[in-house]
Amino acid sequence: MARGLCFRLNFVLLILALCIATASSYKLHANYTGQNFFGPWNFFTAGDPTHGVVDYVNQQTAQQKGYIGVQNGAVYIGSDHTTKATGRGRQSVRISTKDLFNGGLFIMDLQHMPTGCGTWPAWWLVGPNWPSGGEIDIIEGVNKATVDQSTLHTNAGCNMNNVNANMFTGHMVSKNCLGNSGCGITGSGNSYGAPFNAARGGVFVTEWTNTFIRMYYFSRNNIPGDLNSASPNPDGWGKPYAYFALGGDCPASHFHDHTIVINLTFCGDWAGNVFNAQCPNMGTCSDYVKNNPQAFTEAYCLINYVTVFT
Repeated sequence: MARGLCFRLNFVLLILALCIATASSYKLHANYTGQNFFGPWNFFTAGDPTHGVVDYVNQQTAQQKGYIGVQNGAVYIGSDHTTKATGRGRQSVRISTKDLFNGGLFIMDLQHMPTGCGTWPAWWLVGPNWPSGGEIDIIEGVNKATVDQSTLHTNAGCNMNNVNANMFTGHMVSKNCLGNSGCGITGSGNSYGAPFNAARGGVFVTEWTNTFIRMYYFSRNNIPGDLNSASPNPDGWGKPYAYFALGGDCPASHFHDHTIVINLTFCGDWAGNVFNAQCPNMGTCSDYVKNNPQAFTEAYCLINYVTVFT
């Protein structure tokens, strides 16, 4: 009897220990915020790989022209919205972390995201030798979109054909992760664009492990209490809006050595191709972006923080 009671007590203590270990398994790796935000990032200045009407500038130019800065503690990342564009296109910013990641918990608290016809902003992770190192798009949309789309891009041999739809609350729009199209899931209404900004933004979280990649979006009034703690525990947050299984149909080896990227391009392979349908009677996307600087006063990010746990 005593031995049985001791066994049961030890079993309960073991379960509690496992739960505590799971909840506290993440350790803070980096907190990008405030005046020190841009130090650990590289500024990309080459031509846009997605063929956008954009001229990505270096850090010095971005600072001088006011495309980056800090406003009331929040990090501002924007683009030119005062002059007509020439050359490669409208001046903007694309940055990537100097650190590489092979999993973790990636959190962005965002007050405002770029929106408007011609815009194509994104927060994403990407590996080397695209698409062989994989790509994880967390926040992405174009033009006047009001719903976020999260997408994986890989080389051959990755699909989501057998993912259980009950694992997430969003809508899967494509299951083959190969190349430019990728496998994508859309989130809830008002998770992107003008409605997102009107609601004072929210928090996006991506958890990347060896067995899954799942994504959460929390509106400003529904952020979990432990999210900003030293030990956030995604298992207590309910269903994610996106869930991608890694394993048999999509080996985890498709994703490795990722940098975090934040960028704003214009037109390009996505926004440009659907511009006439989503923004009718405005001419070509290229002409619109180059000749209407006043249309891009809302084309900026205002970020409270980006935090990474590994």
